[in-house]
Amino acid sequence: TDDILSIRELEVHIASLTLIPSKGGVFEFTVNGELLYSKKATKRHAEDGEILGMLQRKIAELQHA
Repeated sequence: TDDILSIRELEVHIASLTLIPSKGGVFEFTVNGELLYSKKATKRHAEDGEILGMLQRKIAELQHA
């Protein structure tokens, strides 16, 4: 999460960034209310850098919108 929180571009394009923990190690990651990753849905833990990559693609999408 430190990698994600240190991205300065977030301040301009992301209104909210939420990691929603649940029981059993399940979590969901949303950006501006849009679900980007769900451990429950994928039934696996995210790979190193996977969520950061999703976030970077979302930022790029928002920059070009």
